[in-house]
Amino acid sequence: MSIEPQQLVPEAGVEAVEAAPALPEEGAALRRRVLGLAWPVIGENMLETSLDIVNTILVAALGAAALAGVGSGLQIMFFVLAALAAVSVGSSVLVAQAVGARDLERASDFARQSLIWSVILSVPLALVGFFMAGPIMSVFGLEPDVARIGEAYLQVAMGTVVVLVALVIGGGVMRGAGDSRTPMLITLVANVINVGLAYSLIYGNFGVPQLGAVGSAWAAFLSRGVALALLVTVLWRGRNGIRIAGGNWRPQWATARQVLGLGIPASLEQVLLATAFLVLTILVARLGTDTLAAQRIAMSALSFSFLPGIGFGLAATALVGQSVGARQLAAASGVARIATIWAVIWMSTIAGLVFLFAPQVMSVFTNDPNVIQIGAGALRVVALTQPFWGVGMVQSGALRGTGDTRYPLIIGSGGMWAAVLLVWLFLTFIGGGLPAVWAAFLITSPITALLLWRRFRTRVRELASE
Repeated sequence: MSIEPQQLVPEAGVEAVEAAPALPEEGAALRRRVLGLAWPVIGENMLETSLDIVNTILVAALGAAALAGVGSGLQIMFFVLAALAAVSVGSSVLVAQAVGARDLERASDFARQSLIWSVILSVPLALVGFFMAGPIMSVFGLEPDVARIGEAYLQVAMGTVVVLVALVIGGGVMRGAGDSRTPMLITLVANVINVGLAYSLIYGNFGVPQLGAVGSAWAAFLSRGVALALLVTVLWRGRNGIRIAGGNWRPQWATARQVLGLGIPASLEQVLLATAFLVLTILVARLGTDTLAAQRIAMSALSFSFLPGIGFGLAATALVGQSVGARQLAAASGVARIATIWAVIWMSTIAGLVFLFAPQVMSVFTNDPNVIQIGAGALRVVALTQPFWGVGMVQSGALRGTGDTRYPLIIGSGGMWAAVLLVWLFLTFIGGGLPAVWAAFLITSPITALLLWRRFRTRVRELASE
């Protein structure tokens, strides 16, 4: 079921939306709105990424087997979280559109129902993942010691699913209401707690049991649990007119249909992407433990390069959604344009530094010369894709803000699976190792970026003509 945004009465015709330049004051105001929302989002995601990176560095000291086992467990976690993305995306878009329409009561109801349904959907998946950790890890065909570590890690990590989904939803609700600073500060608190817990639980410092690699999962779970408690407290008291206290806390299927109607295509997109990455990990695992460890480090290192795209993409979703709700389509186009430009600039800059200093980046995580050599080559290849991924991330976010979550599903997942097919062909008939794996994305990412950019322009024209 597709839930379109509320019927719009455009302020201007199609030609005016596309052709009329914004006044300098309007352009400056839009830029301030985009940057004001995006920078805290980038900071929040940087802190969230830092949490995983700190844990990766601490686990890397235990050896390649521990690193590969944790990396495989994280792939399963990404898959499960992707399956639950429907509630997060749907609530973020609908809250933003309700805020833009100045209907704060409806926005608060969306927030409450989204949190309720996140628990209903995530608890069964978390239980299945816990009890089926062993069979799930067997799909990677890992060496016995790696598989044992991955299974133990996954059993604990699955407990974080309920917490993580609720955190993502709460953060999306706040961004829809125009507050991206509070989620960032809460994530900062979680990071500080995680560093101390991870250092203690992995190595057995400060009188706590030595848990090894699984200690990083416990640290992430406990620190994010504290973050969720803080976030729920803020939403309960109210933020920018959105307040979850009071109201109806019984599950409402009508509201769920609206949230899921927008979110299911986005969720399916994330499931297909996560499945593709899972298949990619299986292909990489066949290249050996050192290559799998290098892949895990490369993904952690490059996650910093992805941050501007993620941040400006989420800002575009919230601000385009608000603009659609307020029936200001020219502002929606301006938001998408500004967010895309800034994302490309920052992702290109970070990617350039990664390209130049790839061995040094790898050496931050490990002193294994073979892993460093393998990972450095991969980093340099994937760094070249960053400008195109920046365009794709922001345009996908902007499309979701208009209520179109189907097209990003088709193009995003299609491009990813095309890349995985190319990886299989490269490794089967040409070889090339980990750099060849990432070379496939250098072929597909420019195409997906162009298609998403064109679709957003078309979507704005469609809304303007209604």
